Amino acid sequence: MVVLKKKYFDVKLEIFNTIIPLFTFKSEDLEGRTIKFDLTKILRGKKCEARFIVKNENGELIGEMYQFKINPSYIKRLIGHNISIVEDSFVCKTKDNYMRVKPFLVTRKRVHRSVRKALRIKAKEFITRELADKNREDIFQSIINATLQKALSKKLKKTYPLAVCELRIVKIEKNK
Repeated sequence: MVVLKKKYFDVKLEIFNTIIPLFTFKSEDLEGRTIKFDLTKILRGKKCEARFIVKNENGELIGEMYQFKINPSYIKRLIGHNISIVEDSFVCKTKDNYMRVKPFLVTRKRVHRSVRKALRIKAKEFITRELADKNREDIFQSIINATLQKALSKKLKKTYPLAVCELRIVKIEKNK
């Protein structure tokens, strides 16, 4: 009778270039497994998490990012009194797959429905235009560095000044 022992296998996370040891019997068991990675320390207190799926490429285990999410507790902290919240959810086409994007905008004061609608429409147009020519890895990198959010906030400032401009959830909907 052969007795299998558990050991640690190193999984490299693609965007952060960090290695995470996972405990299992065989490395083949890890293929297709998902990993949650807390980004709170990396993003200086912004309570976020990234999800990775483990793939085996040439005998090396690599974690590919497929979801970025801001926790609801952080969002509750951002909301104040006498403000308007603008949320949306849509699927946009990227270079290599389709992604679901959920922007979260908070205005400085309470605004009319027409202003909220204009913000929602301009945000959707800007995000779909920006993500159309990027691949998955570049998109997640720009979200973690907050370059996409800053550009979106600058674009929407012309319509109405925002207190908060975040992408609440960005995830891969389906591959091409």
